[in-house]
Amino acid sequence: MNRFLNVFTRSKPAIVGMIHVGALPGSPRYEGSVDALVDSACREAEIYLNAGLDSVMLENMHDVPYVQPRNQGPEVVAALTKIASAVKSVLPQNLPVGIQVLAGANKEALAVGYACGLDFTRAEGFVFSHIGDEGTFDACAGELLRYRRNLGAQDILVLTDIKKKHSSHAITADLDVNEVAKAAEFFLSDGVIITGTATGDPPNAQQVKDVKKSVSIPVLVGSGVTTENVGDFMTADALIVGSHFKSEGL
Repeated sequence: MNRFLNVFTRSKPAIVGMIHVGALPGSPRYEGSVDALVDSACREAEIYLNAGLDSVMLENMHDVPYVQPRNQGPEVVAALTKIASAVKSVLPQNLPVGIQVLAGANKEALAVGYACGLDFTRAEGFVFSHIGDEGTFDACAGELLRYRRNLGAQDILVLTDIKKKHSSHAITADLDVNEVAKAAEFFLSDGVIITGTATGDPPNAQQVKDVKKSVSIPVLVGSGVTTENVGDFMTADALIVGSHFKSEGL
């Protein structure tokens, strides 16, 4: 918890604004200009800053259909490094900035974070296996945290989804979310992220409270928070909000 509080110092729950980076080079919807993607992400970051948010986070949401890391080209990391570096430069140094690279590109996210001086990453598939839209994901905690150690990037938090959205969890149906959270804690997660079943869907509020009681690491809500339901999630340590802040959720 102390590591988390060293990064998220401004309020509880911290409000993290999601920057949905435009489609990157190589993806079907890419429109041909990395500089335009940089400009758009920086404008979005400044809007969040002016709105008083506690943190921002980048995600390549528009790279649909997503692919697993083995099928990603190096242009993804290259473009995100340029974009993340620019976003970091327009924000105060004490405002935490994080990144997630879809889908399940957790080492790649750490690499971008390390190069750009970011503060946290959001990792999928940290413990246990699940079936996502993009196929099967196996647990990555051991490999990922060893990679972080080898990079010398111990200051970058690894916040981890559990029973994540857009996935089937039939394989782990005998494990409830509290058990998975405890496993993530045992495997040295810096915080667990609870979501609904899809982008924009909130998790069960009681489930968030139960997980909060089950573990001593931070608990974040990663989808579906709105002005109407935010009161249900005030026990969480941070709320990651993207769709609700945007026109048509994008």
